[in-house]
Amino acid sequence: MTVTAPGEHADGEAEARRHRPAIVAVDDEPAVLAAVARDLRRGFGEHYRILRAQSGREALDLLKELRTRGDQVALLIADQRMPGMAGTEYLVEARKIVPEAKRVLLTAYADTEAAIAAINEVALDFYLLKPWDPPEEQLYPVLQDLLTTWESGALLESGGVRVIGHRFSKESHDVRDFLARSRIPARWLDVERDSEARELLNVVGVSADRLPVALMEDGSVLERPTLRELATRLGVASMPLQEHYDLVIVGGGPAGLAAAVYGASEGLRTVMVEQEATGGQAGQSSRIENYLGFPMGLSGSDLARRGTDQARRLGAELLTVREVVSLEVDGAGRFIRLGGEEAQLSANCVLVASGVSYNQLQAPGFAELTGAGIYYGAALSEARSCADQHVVVIGGANSAGQAAVYFSGYASRVTMLVRGESLTKSMSKYLVEQLEALPNVEIRTRSQAVAAEGDDHLRQLRIRDADGNEALEDVDACFVFIGAAPRTDWLDGVVARDEKGFILSGLDIPDGGWPLHRDPMVLETSVPGVFVAGDVRARSIKRVASAVGEGSMAVSLIHQYLAAG
Repeated sequence: MTVTAPGEHADGEAEARRHRPAIVAVDDEPAVLAAVARDLRRGFGEHYRILRAQSGREALDLLKELRTRGDQVALLIADQRMPGMAGTEYLVEARKIVPEAKRVLLTAYADTEAAIAAINEVALDFYLLKPWDPPEEQLYPVLQDLLTTWESGALLESGGVRVIGHRFSKESHDVRDFLARSRIPARWLDVERDSEARELLNVVGVSADRLPVALMEDGSVLERPTLRELATRLGVASMPLQEHYDLVIVGGGPAGLAAAVYGASEGLRTVMVEQEATGGQAGQSSRIENYLGFPMGLSGSDLARRGTDQARRLGAELLTVREVVSLEVDGAGRFIRLGGEEAQLSANCVLVASGVSYNQLQAPGFAELTGAGIYYGAALSEARSCADQHVVVIGGANSAGQAAVYFSGYASRVTMLVRGESLTKSMSKYLVEQLEALPNVEIRTRSQAVAAEGDDHLRQLRIRDADGNEALEDVDACFVFIGAAPRTDWLDGVVARDEKGFILSGLDIPDGGWPLHRDPMVLETSVPGVFVAGDVRARSIKRVASAVGEGSMAVSLIHQYLAAG
């Protein structure tokens, strides 16, 4: 029997409370600050410490003290109108101390325009109009959503799986990126930088040539694991629970996730199959700022997390790290064959939402250095490794612009190489304005990388400028966004596609390619009962909102198809 000394239990509880994440509120009016703190304690005091300050300077000193002690700060709430230091000015400085904390600005109605203008300046997560009454409707849902998002990120940072590898190893990068995109809690240890990594390798008896190594929470060790093996060990679903479904969705980007949500919510036995991690290309986006209903923007990772949780809650089955290798049609039957083990899914309807893959840059050195300093897509897992380094972003569309903005928060220098004469033809105006305002971002138009050089990792790019002159430049990392190709090779000879491989649907199906007397539905392919949505569809609008719309619309059409028998 354990005997607890008088006061010991109370001291332990007090210590536990002290180490809870903090919510820091700042307002210069004592009565308002007391009311804010009261509402915060009522709503979140059980799991968070509620701390307050009466000025921006006082709050910054408090944040520095918390950071020095190693305490976590989850949320910052600041009033806009404060003498000496406005709320936006305070949040700019606070972001430098606790960059992962969520940021909320308190405003009066008259300050709404100032709050909106500050969204980009301080990466504001939300602004709240005073007063909020009742808080159960106007305050708590907003803050709970922000705290849930913060908690998911904090959990990832302190996760139980430890991955030891080389930063400039394609295999290590693939494992690290998969865990990050799948939002699996994991901690990355660079064998060349972290002494802990080398000590752990000695303890488990693994040599450096067997990297990457995953140290699981149950004590087991995986040497050079495949993504499939890692997913299986981590309990990520990769095997179907049934043989037959009403709807099989191929692809887990915005279109596929939307279809999974609507299909499951409307009673269809629904399974979604994703080759990598849910979210697709959008899931790698650092910030999506033009998606309806999110005025502060949201990360692609957060959008993928929300969509995945929603689909599962409504009953959809999600299979990840499973490649679809073929579609077979037999009468009214539609059969999806999966790679790996001989597995086959039978379905009444199939929705192809497999998206696109970034094109590979065909220049000397790029293929050899892919994953070792050269990456396709945002590869957000690499961002912190780029601190104080020179990063090059190749491309001139929104995805490249979002990546450049994101990496500018870590790298000392970001260079954008754009083949066109300007960004305005291919990039949204809000992004162009953000990029032009960033002091550490250089935009080079009519410029391109013609070669990559390095030994075990990227060290230099040969860059051709607008005048045709070439020069070698030292570069630490390069992220490539040069257009995309559809993932449709597995449909060759089954459904009609255009010359680039995008899937034709509705009235775009060529004459003689449709077998029934009725016309094909708008998202129906040349095979009745097989539908298409999102970027993989010919002539689609390459935007997240349109993909979500097509995914949900496809479910309505599938209901019509099934009802017609």
